[in-house]
Amino acid sequence: MLIYDILSFMPFLLLVTLTVVLIVTNIRIVPQANAYVIERLGAYSGTWQVGLHIKIPLIDKIANKVSLKEHVIDFPPQPVITKDNVTMEIDTVIYFQITDPKLYTYGVANPMSAIENLTATTLRNIIGDLELDQTLTSRELINTKMRLVLDEATDAWGIKINRVEVKNITPPKDIQTAMEKQMRAERERREAILRAEGEKRSAILVAEGHKESVILEAEAAKESAIRAAEGKAEAIMMVQKATADGIRMLVESKPNKEIIALKSLEAFEAAADGKATKIIIPSEIAGLAGLATSLKEFLKDDTAGGIQNAEAEE
Repeated sequence: MLIYDILSFMPFLLLVTLTVVLIVTNIRIVPQANAYVIERLGAYSGTWQVGLHIKIPLIDKIANKVSLKEHVIDFPPQPVITKDNVTMEIDTVIYFQITDPKLYTYGVANPMSAIENLTATTLRNIIGDLELDQTLTSRELINTKMRLVLDEATDAWGIKINRVEVKNITPPKDIQTAMEKQMRAERERREAILRAEGEKRSAILVAEGHKESVILEAEAAKESAIRAAEGKAEAIMMVQKATADGIRMLVESKPNKEIIALKSLEAFEAAADGKATKIIIPSEIAGLAGLATSLKEFLKDDTAGGIQNAEAEE
């Protein structure tokens, strides 16, 4: 009886177990920055965002798991031809982000291959309108044009092109050699110009230094002459002041005739120092001079007579 009860209860246990297994196996957790595209009976049903979801067994199917993070694709070098018929290789880097998982899943069969081919064709169209020199110096222009074209084309695929960067531009070997020679010649030319400008500047500085030296010497000579003239003028002023002070003191002393006569003799003695060839003697000084000569002769005769008397007495 117990075995019969257990056997009759087995189908129910199996059904419960199968139901639990189906529920557990169909529970899905969508992680951050991801989205799941769900199909129900082969048709698009919805997009699961971040969180816990339960899929209906045997009816719902996860058609695609889409990452919403920004993606980076480094495409291999692509051969392109410039406007002046120079073949070169350019490799690009694409930064994109999936904005619509549904369009990304159903819009194009192979999105990465589609973006690569679209990038190659767009790059050829842009470079075909530029010459070699423009291509080498117009990276920003190429990046901007490519981003605009790719973003517009991939919008129907649920893809947003955030940035396009030209990674490397590789011209042919002969073009590289010619460019290196041109750059070397340009550097040598700039070096020669800088050297000439330096020598010119040096010569100008030397000339300006010599000019300033001459000006300073002239100013020094001028200052010296001014100082010497001021010294002479000051000396003359001092002499004149001393003379004026002497005259003033002489006048204030009120000299008599005898002192004036004595000063006249002193002046005559200074005038008759033997250097002058002609001397004009005033009458007053001449009289005084004769008186002085008579006194001198008298003194000589008196002295000689005294000597003779002394000899006679002996």
